[in-house]
Amino acid sequence: MNLHEYQARELLKAAGVPMFDGDVASTPDEAATIAKRLGGKVVVKAQVHTGGRGKAGGVKLAATPDEAREHASRILGMTIKDLVVQKVLVVPAADIATEAYVGLIMDRATQRPVFMVSAAGGVDIEEVAATAPEKITRLAVDPVYGLLPHQALSLAFTLYSDIKQVRTTARIMEQLYDVFVSNGASLAEINPLVTTPEGSVVALDAKVSIDDNELDRRPDLAALRDESAEEPSEVMARHAGITFIKLDGNVGCVVNGAGLAMATMDLVKYYGGEPANFLDIGGSSNPEKVVNALRIITSDSAVKAILFNIFGGITRTDDVANGIVAATREFKVNVPIVIRLTGTNEKEAFRILEGVGMTALSDMDDAVRRVVALAKEAA
Repeated sequence: MNLHEYQARELLKAAGVPMFDGDVASTPDEAATIAKRLGGKVVVKAQVHTGGRGKAGGVKLAATPDEAREHASRILGMTIKDLVVQKVLVVPAADIATEAYVGLIMDRATQRPVFMVSAAGGVDIEEVAATAPEKITRLAVDPVYGLLPHQALSLAFTLYSDIKQVRTTARIMEQLYDVFVSNGASLAEINPLVTTPEGSVVALDAKVSIDDNELDRRPDLAALRDESAEEPSEVMARHAGITFIKLDGNVGCVVNGAGLAMATMDLVKYYGGEPANFLDIGGSSNPEKVVNALRIITSDSAVKAILFNIFGGITRTDDVANGIVAATREFKVNVPIVIRLTGTNEKEAFRILEGVGMTALSDMDDAVRRVVALAKEAA
């Protein structure tokens, strides 16, 4: 679960990370009132779960409250990468001497939080990693001991030579680690971490993503979720109990089991196609899940063909077949469907599908080749 910047700032400020005061507004008048209270120049920043806000015109400098109101009126309601801006953050403008990046991410391979710090802050860290990886210093933290003081100082020395700034930055890293661990985060970053002309070290931006597994035991964090700022199909899938991630391809995939779903996506790419999603209906045999899965996938206009790839174990293939039939009766599916079923009750599943004029395949490769060809024809 991604947090908005203003929400992430609250977590970091509560942990003691030095940040300028600011507030969030949902109307232009509220933005002007905040700007007047803060005094001086302010920055009006769109609150959406995506990068590239500045390039899209979602970050503006305002010299007066009236100018803040004007910028907010333009930014609110703006669409950035298919997400509508409903709130803006208003914070004081800062005089910046240097910019750095400090971030923490959970590394699944080592099962440890990994610090990444770079003096090349203020830009996409992915770009730095791709073009100048030597500018990034990494440190895997032992979760038993946490971030030790000498480790934090060592990381800080890669950013600054002034001992006062080094000590302040080391403390900020310890606070960031506390936020990461205590909130079950999968990502926590400050970009940029800046120094001012007076030598102060201040966090200007904050980004935090919470591991969804943390939310059941932390209702306070779950309450921070803003579904209006998320991909609608992913929201629909979550409410339906379906694991779904939207991708950029045109072959919709409905699969049972995460491993088979990954293998299916790989095979789609192997045969020259591009998967439009990761969708795992899980081990349930509830036909309603199949109906919801089809409804979610068909809501994506990029999908040109749909593949069902079901290996029946706990999942009964006849229930999946009944779900497909129910979905096509409930709403019109305007793209071709290729069905591969094998396993529990497959003969019954084939009979159900044949009864409504549908056919199913048993071979996975044949099914994937066919759906890729259909998607290419439609495209």
